[in-house]
Formats: sequence, C-alpha cells, structure tokens
Amino acid sequence: MIKAYSLSKEYRGEKVLNLSELEIPKGELFGLIGNNGAGKTTFFSLLLDLIEATSGTIEINNIMVHQSEAWKPFISAFIDESYLIGYLTVEEYFYFLGSLRKKTQVEVDSWVKAYEPFFKGEILNQKKYLRDFSKGNQKKVGIVGALIGQPEVIVLDEPFANLDPTTQIRLKSLIKEEAMNNGTTFLISSHDLTHVTEVCDRIVLLEKGTVLKDIKKTSSTLKELEQYFSN
Repeated sequence: MIKAYSLSKEYRGEKVLNLSELEIPKGELFGLIGNNGAGKTTFFSLLLDLIEATSGTIEINNIMVHQSEAWKPFISAFIDESYLIGYLTVEEYFYFLGSLRKKTQVEVDSWVKAYEPFFKGEILNQKKYLRDFSKGNQKKVGIVGALIGQPEVIVLDEPFANLDPTTQIRLKSLIKEEAMNNGTTFLISSHDLTHVTEVCDRIVLLEKGTVLKDIKKTSSTLKELEQYFSN
C-alpha cells in the first residue's frame, strides 16, 4: 500500500529523516512515535507531498507521490488546524470536503449524522465559524472531515491532543471501527504511548530520523516503550 525507499530529508546539511525501507500494508493501524524532532511530521509531510525529499521515494498504491497526483483521491489527512478553513461554518466546511470527494450536500448531511455522538452536541448547527471553536472542537471537525468519502488511507498527527477523555475514548473506538468495517489504513502519530498502543497494531519508533524499533503490538508493548523513554 505505502512504500518508502531510501527516503531522506535534509535541512541546511542536517539529516532529519533517513529511512532505508518502510512498508505499510493496506488496513494496518500504524503508529508513529518519538520525541520532538524525531522526524514524524517530516515523514507525514513527505507522504502528503507537502515537502520535497532530499533523496528516495514514497509510493502509494505503486504511485510515486512526487510524480503524480493520482494518489490523492484515496488518501486524506488532518495534521493541524491549518487544514481547516476558519471563515466557514462546520457544515460549509464539510460540504466543501464532500464536493472534493464528489458527494452531494444531502449525502454529506446523512453521513455526518452518524458522528453526532463523537461531536457531543457541540459541533453541528452552532452557526459559528470554525475559527471560533475551541482547539478540541476544531480537532473533532478536522478528524471527521478527513473521514468523508471513506478514503483508503487516513493520516492523523497527534489526534488525541486537546481532546477531553470522553472524546479520546470515542475516537479510539471510531478509528478501530473504520479500520475493521472499511479496511481503512490509518497512520497515527502521537506522544501519548497509552493511546497509540491501544489503537495501533504496529508501532514504529523514530529517533533522530531513523527507525529504532518496529513493533507488532503485544501485551508488553506499552511497558517496553515506557522503559525506552524513561532511560
């Protein structure tokens, strides 16, 4: 599904990412962890063709992301609030995303209705611009927006940050259900070891741009990761 080969990124001669080979199969719940500056956001930015690699390639469904845009219809992402359009209402934003996925407003309304428990009555029909919502509610909108049209791959950077405990629990259930019911591949970056080990099947630990651990989750994974970061 996703393949990175000899992938590197340098800034002013300093290498911030250096992956010899990384493959993520379809339907995998893939977690990416590491301290600040480990290269997590850089990898996501390269995957989404937001920055240019110094060397190497990333392929999605055998399409090189830097050579073609044919991968864009089946991948979606929410990295941070800059992905939102602050002067739109929630409904207008969802309709805009739906139009990109060739969905009518009626289809979007019907689809969004299923996420009302996740919104906790705080998002829809508020007659507010996105910029006027709290950070947590903006994140809820961005995450649900990334799901519109059931893309094959969804990239989420720090999805649990700024969310209250109830919403964090609901988000974990939502991700698992999407993966199980639709075969969606999730790439999730998080500083929260507990959340990422509860959600993901596989966890890759980056340190200074390189892979230090590539773990298939077991009952001892959380303890192993906590021990690593405490040393």
